[in-house]
Amino acid sequence: MNPPDPEALRIAADAWLERSRAVLARTPLRPEAGEIGRVERIADGIAQVGGLPGVRLNELLRFADGSLGFALSLDSDAIGAVLLDGGEGIAAGSEVHGTGEVLRVPVGSGLLGRVVDPLGRPLDRDEPVTAEDWLPIERPAPAIIERDLVSEPVETGVLIVDALFSVGRGQRELIIGDRATGKTALALDTIVNQKHSELICVYVAVGQRAGAVQQALEAVRRHGAAERCVFVVAPAASSPGLQWVAPFAGFSIAEYFRDRGQHALIVIDDLSKHAATHRELSLLTHEPPGREAYPGDIFYLHARLLERAAKLAPELGGGSLTALPIAQTEAGNLAAYIPTNLISITDGQIFLDSHLAAGNQRPAVDVGLSVSRVGGKAQPAVLREVAGRLRLEYSQFLELEMFTRFGGIGDSHVRQQIVRGERSRALLAQPRFAALRLADQVALLAALGAGVFDAYPPALIDTLRGRLPAWLDARAGELVQAVHREGRLDEAGRAALAEQVGALCAELAGGAP
Repeated sequence: MNPPDPEALRIAADAWLERSRAVLARTPLRPEAGEIGRVERIADGIAQVGGLPGVRLNELLRFADGSLGFALSLDSDAIGAVLLDGGEGIAAGSEVHGTGEVLRVPVGSGLLGRVVDPLGRPLDRDEPVTAEDWLPIERPAPAIIERDLVSEPVETGVLIVDALFSVGRGQRELIIGDRATGKTALALDTIVNQKHSELICVYVAVGQRAGAVQQALEAVRRHGAAERCVFVVAPAASSPGLQWVAPFAGFSIAEYFRDRGQHALIVIDDLSKHAATHRELSLLTHEPPGREAYPGDIFYLHARLLERAAKLAPELGGGSLTALPIAQTEAGNLAAYIPTNLISITDGQIFLDSHLAAGNQRPAVDVGLSVSRVGGKAQPAVLREVAGRLRLEYSQFLELEMFTRFGGIGDSHVRQQIVRGERSRALLAQPRFAALRLADQVALLAALGAGVFDAYPPALIDTLRGRLPAWLDARAGELVQAVHREGRLDEAGRAALAEQVGALCAELAGGAP
C-alpha cells in the first residue's frame, strides 16, 4: 500500500479549515442561559430532580436518554418527576431538562379507529397518528354559563338502562359494582350501540390486563363501528405515569370533537385503578396520606376530570361529551372512600350486584341502588310513557318475592303481581351485543303493561327478543319509523305495537297461549 501524499493531506486540511471558518462566521455568537437539572435518586418510576427552579407543575421533562416525564410535585429543593417511559438509561447524576411545555396529546379525526397510548403514540401499527392539533391533557371544565340542559338521550340499547336510568348527552353516569359483575360489558354494549348514532366513542383502559383490553377491542371491532372510536390504552404493564395520564388524555381527545359541535362518549375503565395509581405516586413523592392512605387531593383529582363532561350551549356549537366512568367495589361496599367520592361527583350510578350476576341475571343492575339524576328529562317521550311505573312495580315484586319464600300465596292480586314481576325480570335480562332499538323497547314495554306476556312462560321472551325487530319491520313498519322519527306515539299506536308482540308470542308458542 502506498503511503498517503503529504501535500494532499495538507490541501484537505486547509479546505476543511476554510469551511469551518465560513460556518463560524455565519453563526451568531451570544451568551445563552439555561437550566440543567440532575437526577438525585430514582426508583419505582419516580425521579427526584434537583436544579430546575423554573419548572411548573405538570411540565414535561426530558431526560438524558430521551425518556419523558412530568413534574408531579414541587418542593423547595427538589422536583418529584413521574417517568412516562421505562427509564432504564436514567441513573443518579443524569441530566434533566425542562421543556417549558405541559403534557399534550394529539387530537383530531386521524385518531378515529386507532389504538394509542396516553401520549398519542400508536400501539396498533407503525403508521404514525395524524394530528390536527395538540391539546394539553389538563383543560378547564366548561363554566356554568357555557353549558346547556341535558335533554337528548344516549341510547345504550340495553332495556333496563334506557327504560329505568336514562343517560343523557352531557351526563356523567357512574357504572359501579364488584369484580366480574359486567361493568365493562355494559359500557362496551353502549359503545357498540353507537354504530346507529353519530356519537364518537373514546374508550380509555387504565391498568387493565392486556388480554382484557384485547377482548374489548375485538368486541367493538366485531359488533360496533370501530372506525368512529378511539382507544387509549395504558395497561397494567405500563408505567404508573402513563396510567395516571390516561383519563386526562382521553378527555382531551373527546373534547376536540365536542368543541366542534359533535357528540362524544368516553368510557374510563376504571377510576378505581386510577385512584390506586395516584395513591402510589403520591406516597412515593412523600405526599401526606389521608383516609385509606389516599392523598387529600383525590377528590379534586376526579372532580376536575369528570366536570369536563358537559352539554355545551348552542352559542358554542351545542356539542356534548358524555362520561361513563367505571369503578370497582369490594363486597358491594358503596360506602368506601373512592365509591362515595365518585357517586357525589357524578349525576347518578348504575350499580351492578354480584348476587344478581351469580344468579345469571344479566345485566346485573340493582334497581334499588341505581339512579339517574337526569332521569326522564333525557328520555324519549314515547319510552317514558310506557316505562312510567315499571321501576316501582318491579321493586314491589322483588319485595313480594322475598316474602313468598316463607309460605304460599293466597291473595289473587299478589299472585298477579308475582306473575307480572317474573315476566318483567325476564324482559329486563338481555344478552350481550343484542341491542334493542327504541321501537323494540317501546313495543316490549307496551306489551308488558298490557299483560300480553302474563299467559306465556318467561322463557319465551328470550326467543321473542331476537325475532321482534324483523317482525315489527314487516308488520308495523310505519309505527317503527314514527317512533324513531318523532320520538312520540299515541295510545292507539302503542296498543298496535303491543298487539303485534302478542301475535309473535302466539306464533312462537304454537298458536295459542
